[in-house]
Amino acid sequence: MTIDALLWFLLKGARVTIEVTVLAAVVALPLAFVAGLMRLAPSRILRAVAATYVEILRGTSALVQLFYLFFILPLFGIEISPLTTAVIGLGLNASAYAAEVVRTSISSVERPQWEAARALDMPPLLTLRRIILPQAIPLMLPPFGNQLIELLKATSLVSLITLTDLTAAGTQMVTTTGQKQLVWSLVLALYFVMAYPLSRIVRRLEQRLGRFRGARGH
Repeated sequence: MTIDALLWFLLKGARVTIEVTVLAAVVALPLAFVAGLMRLAPSRILRAVAATYVEILRGTSALVQLFYLFFILPLFGIEISPLTTAVIGLGLNASAYAAEVVRTSISSVERPQWEAARALDMPPLLTLRRIILPQAIPLMLPPFGNQLIELLKATSLVSLITLTDLTAAGTQMVTTTGQKQLVWSLVLALYFVMAYPLSRIVRRLEQRLGRFRGARGH
């Protein structure tokens, strides 16, 4: 097999990796906000439900979660495709970590601002939308970026549920060609090419956040 054919096959796997990453991020983001806000809710029941959700997903292996969705749910008559399993499984797992980012970022906004809004008789949801979130979201962006990079790397797990991502494509090419060094070097390079732009974006966001915090301090 020529290196062009090998690279083309690996790029098809990389496309699946990107697809899973993007779709799982779309699943994770709204769930993270819901769980993060629930952890700050006045209701003890809502806080307990959110805490249970976060701790279970963070306290168990992402791989086991994927296996449960892919191998156990069919025993109850619920069968989902490998792609859907990957998106749901990794999305749920990432949402638990991102929920803590939401919670800590919102909590970092000074309490007097909540109290001032309450003194003006501003409804809590309006306070959150107009006062708290505009300050908290810039704090969330760098850790969200880091979480996205971790999600990209975690997609290598989906090769174990029959999805031909970049890692699975690499494994197949090693079996077909026997060129371990070349294949895994190309796989490594492709993961780097996908992750490096994200790391640069995160660095830029962190720099902007530093200026944002400096402006708030004046």
